[in-house]
Amino acid sequence: MVNKIKKAIFPIAGLGTRFLPATKTLPKEMLTVLDRPVLEWAVIEASKSGIEEMIFVTSSKKNSIFEYFDRSLELESILKKKKKNKELKIIQNQNKLGNFTYVVQDEPKGLGHAVWCAKRFINQNENFVVILPDDIILSKVPVISQMIEIHKKTNGGSILALQSVPKKEVYKYGVIDPEKKINDFYSIKNLVEKPKPTKAPSNLTVVGRYILNYKVFTQLEKQKKGYGNEIQLTDSLISLTTNPGLFGYEFSGERFDCGNKLGFIEANVKFGLNDKSITDDLKGILRNI
Repeated sequence: MVNKIKKAIFPIAGLGTRFLPATKTLPKEMLTVLDRPVLEWAVIEASKSGIEEMIFVTSSKKNSIFEYFDRSLELESILKKKKKNKELKIIQNQNKLGNFTYVVQDEPKGLGHAVWCAKRFINQNENFVVILPDDIILSKVPVISQMIEIHKKTNGGSILALQSVPKKEVYKYGVIDPEKKINDFYSIKNLVEKPKPTKAPSNLTVVGRYILNYKVFTQLEKQKKGYGNEIQLTDSLISLTTNPGLFGYEFSGERFDCGNKLGFIEANVKFGLNDKSITDDLKGILRNI
């Protein structure tokens, strides 16, 4: 029997330089897609997937994130007095998304280092989730839920979310070297971080959703630098290929890279079209552009 996965790590210490000047004072994770910050969409996905502990690996300068997920009793009181019950329920539901823990990454040393910073909150032999909030995914079934089902099928294997891209674009991503396809998922024998298209083992790239075993920390503990002179998570994932194994799953859903302007705008449009309260008006605006 595979144990329930309860914890998710969110690496959110980045500077967000692609969105300057907005991110000079506002964390990029707090930029809104539709009516919620990018980060909240990721937390909602985790919560709907049964995750109970949200572990934010952040910087000391992102206090607005602490404040956002904390209760605002004053605001709740005002909304009650004004009988704005719908709005009151929305902000109260934020506190029901899970328990929040904050870890400060004092120096940006790469994704692998960010995950390692949360090591003390993960138990020995425990499986956990890593979510990169920049990747927002619109799907009927939360992607983490989809991956947990594959995790069960593999008897507790580590799972990477995958997306196929044109071969010429593989240099932007971590790329898997699949061993074989098993029903709707792949067993993985190797990974390469941002390879040249001519040297890529496949066009299956890793998206910002992971289910990992605690033993990944054994490799991360070495603090070995890789691509870009940073501690890459991809390099440590190779250590998970032994029993119960490392697997990849092409999820069902539409992914938007909110780490860049175009992806962020596309996410707002698609989430807006998915919102029944504004979809008709939004379609009219888009037709007139």
